[in-house]
Amino acid sequence: MIITYLGGEFVKVQFGDITLAFNPPSKDSKLKASRFGADVALISINHPDMNGVESVTHGERKPFIISGPGEYEVKEVVVRGFPTESMFGGEKHINTVYTVALEGMKICFLGALSSPELPADLKEELDEIDILFVPIGGSPERISEKEIRAGDGVLAPSAANKLAVTLEPRLVIPIHFEGIGAAGSLKQFLKESGEEKTAPVEKLTLKKKDLEGKEGEVIVLKTEQ
Repeated sequence: MIITYLGGEFVKVQFGDITLAFNPPSKDSKLKASRFGADVALISINHPDMNGVESVTHGERKPFIISGPGEYEVKEVVVRGFPTESMFGGEKHINTVYTVALEGMKICFLGALSSPELPADLKEELDEIDILFVPIGGSPERISEKEIRAGDGVLAPSAANKLAVTLEPRLVIPIHFEGIGAAGSLKQFLKESGEEKTAPVEKLTLKKKDLEGKEGEVIVLKTEQ
């Protein structure tokens, strides 16, 4: 499996011949969007910063679109979506948290989650998570209307860290700190998690065996554009 972070909440996951795209920005977003063909596009909320299916449509390669709660199976990839609330951009949205099972590993993508209080059925699902993608763009210091529009409304770094600790994943990958007005949130998150010396890596390549013995290790991915 190869994981690449493309800014905002845009994440690319490749395994074999299959490519997953999480929350690609649309042409109406101010975020830059890397263009490629995906097999599956997973959209957490209906917002221009995260619903750009056209960004991951290339030529004849059009993704299967998953944009809400439910159970899905596409090309041996099993996806479950659970509804939560988000205040991303200062407006209430339905945010879908996804779990994805592939290659013997279980991914959880929290999307634009605003509250660390999770529904009971989602808590049950989040057992034995291998890789957790957690948003860290929110900040309690940001209270101006302009900054809310710039992208607040997701978990603050401290809340993101506490939730990650509670869920006990093997790996934690922060997102939402690049390109959505969240400067400084990554530094704060790493401080909260005791991982201040973590050096960013270009991309993450791993197999199931690479996760053995890991408990909440934080991996920071550089933005690839």
